[in-house]
Amino acid sequence: MPRKGIKAGVWLGSVTALSFHLGDCQVLCLVLSTCLVRAGLLGRFTFRSLSIRFSCPYSREQPIFTTRAHVFQIDPSTKKNWVPASKQAVTVSYFYDSTRNSYRIISVDGAKVIINSTITPNMTFTKTSQKFGQWADSRANTVFGLGFPSEQQLTKFAEKFQEVKEAAKLARDRSQEKIETSSNHSQESGRETPSSTRASSVNGTDDEKASHGGPAEAHLKSENDKLKIALAQSSSNVKKWETELQSLRESNARLSTALQESAASIEHWKKQFSACKEENEQLRGKIEELEEQCNEINKEKERNAQLSRRLQELETELQDKELELEELRKQGEIIPELMSECESVSEQLQAAEKKNKDLEEKVRTLRTEVEENKHRQTNLKTELKNFLDVLDGKIDELHDFRQGLSKLGVDN
Repeated sequence: MPRKGIKAGVWLGSVTALSFHLGDCQVLCLVLSTCLVRAGLLGRFTFRSLSIRFSCPYSREQPIFTTRAHVFQIDPSTKKNWVPASKQAVTVSYFYDSTRNSYRIISVDGAKVIINSTITPNMTFTKTSQKFGQWADSRANTVFGLGFPSEQQLTKFAEKFQEVKEAAKLARDRSQEKIETSSNHSQESGRETPSSTRASSVNGTDDEKASHGGPAEAHLKSENDKLKIALAQSSSNVKKWETELQSLRESNARLSTALQESAASIEHWKKQFSACKEENEQLRGKIEELEEQCNEINKEKERNAQLSRRLQELETELQDKELELEELRKQGEIIPELMSECESVSEQLQAAEKKNKDLEEKVRTLRTEVEENKHRQTNLKTELKNFLDVLDGKIDELHDFRQGLSKLGVDN
């Protein structure tokens, strides 16, 4: 069934104009909610006396597989380099449309649809690395690339792509079979119609007509009835589509009015925001002044704390000085006793000095005596040495004399 090419433009405050197909109801809802979130209206803005309900015949498109990945597109100028389509990992989903029996890969980054690729049996998903895969879309005239956080997610996505591709191939084969059967029926009806006309022209009587042309006419009547029923159904479907188209136009008009109201409310919120911003700036100035005052107060507190600590230190020093003064007073009371003791000690010292002088004189005399004794010892040593030398000479002479006597005795 052909796709309704109805487009609507959305202008929401400072949000740029978006162009989308009303047939893609899920994409429309996602884009609209994203715009409201960016405008800051979702959760606090309500449409007054207006309830919007999307009664779209293509809303049967359901997600069958969802994952997250970084999206890339091939550079159209070089056809070699990859251009990132998303700043971060976004949701990538497989959608199945039961009315058209088709599959699509859709990914939305904020209010921007970055992937809208219908899967055909001719497509191929290629793994170029452990975490990256790509496929070419001839309708979009581009190549999409997905970077996954893990190899398992890439494998699951590739397996799902192959599964969806096989399903799309089966759906195409079935549609071709239906077209071939309908064309065969039309050809058979076309062949039987001239044979019946020939029979009626050759056989002129009514009996011959009834005998020869009866089955063909019955078949033609049944085919005509079927065509009439199909025509009636198609006309009813056309009316149904026209009513749905009209309802979509009305809903689009309501949506545009609601968006105009939202734009007006955005202006109101902008004014309130500017007023709040001014108040915020004033409050910030007051807060800064209070912070400065608090800083000064804190500094004064620190100074007071330092002074209190210094005062405590001085008090402790004063107590120590008082204790030292008391000790000095006690020592002052002991001074006379110490003076008397000092006098007695000085007398003893003088007596000791006299004794020391006497001892020094005795030491001098002893030293002189020791020196004299040393001199005498040296003289005695020299005399003893001389005596020993003389004695040695006498002993040698005696020895020689003895040897002479022994020789005389031997001779006799």
